[in-house]
Amino acid sequence: MLGVDRIARAAALAASAGLDGLLIAPGPDLRYLTGYSPLSAAERLMVLVVRPGEEPVFVLPSFERGDAPDGLRYVEWVDGEDPYSAATKLLGAGRYAVSDATWALHVLGLQAAAADASLVSMSAGLPLLRAVKDADELARMARAGAAVDAAFGALLDVPFAGRTERDVGEELTGLLREHGHDSVDFIIVGSGPNGANPHHGVSDRVIAEGDMVVLDFGGFVAGYGSDTTRTVHVGEASDEHQRVHDVVRQAQQVGVEAVRPGVACQDVDRGVRAHIVAAGYGEYFTHRTGHGIGVETHEQPYIVEGSTQPLEPGMCFSIEPGIYLPRQFGVRIEDIVAVTDDGVRRLNESPRELLVVG
Repeated sequence: MLGVDRIARAAALAASAGLDGLLIAPGPDLRYLTGYSPLSAAERLMVLVVRPGEEPVFVLPSFERGDAPDGLRYVEWVDGEDPYSAATKLLGAGRYAVSDATWALHVLGLQAAAADASLVSMSAGLPLLRAVKDADELARMARAGAAVDAAFGALLDVPFAGRTERDVGEELTGLLREHGHDSVDFIIVGSGPNGANPHHGVSDRVIAEGDMVVLDFGGFVAGYGSDTTRTVHVGEASDEHQRVHDVVRQAQQVGVEAVRPGVACQDVDRGVRAHIVAAGYGEYFTHRTGHGIGVETHEQPYIVEGSTQPLEPGMCFSIEPGIYLPRQFGVRIEDIVAVTDDGVRRLNESPRELLVVG
């Protein structure tokens, strides 16, 4: 369904950011603004032109018109014509943000055809286009969080020892679908030394008694993403395993408690990192504290050093500290949180203590 209010809001945001317009190619931004995800979007230019104070115009191949949403003005082109000329006739001189999903082929074509226009990426020109969620979006995010929690709860009854990471990952994929996910975006099952690789994925390693297992997984429910990480232990944990897990759990709590409107993204990261550094594991926390989530699994805002962006009510993002000891094991705990008017709301509520699996 065409998001008329969202397009109008995007135009207003563009004007306040000093942009003369937005060029939205197929991908998350177009889906967010119009609900439209063309199946055949590829080498042929399709772009929604949004300019403050003007009617939005969608430039697309004529044979795609039948599936495109109603409520927009269209400029159609046919194979053999120059689509970039058709698009840039709609632009005046000025600065335009191009959606990050736009093919380089099309960015270069638009640049060549629009001599008086300068193009910047959406993440540079209008990074918060999708960052602040409305009430409906927050409800969908909460549904996704509840669904991923339910899948994790069911996974605790699945045997781990003697099975491969791939086997457990396949079980988890089925549980995500069973508990309400329309699609599964990613699965990480990092056992033993594989858990020390933050983006391990799955492998044919056989999980053994005494292993730490990092489980990071998520997908989409009603168009909005889930993403959670829990670390479990096969059999009783050693003192070192328990100690590292406690440090990560405490750091994650520090991060959640730091979230409130007006706090800079980097200050949340700094609080989490300071706790891990004080415990003596600073060199083993090798990634940012978090990322935004919504119609994409990773989007603005990013909870990382250098981001002075103040948090605003409606922003949703992960808090996911980790400690990764090379060739030994890793621990990560991740929740999605939403900024409220006066603080924070967790969208994941599955247990965070070190759970024992069989």
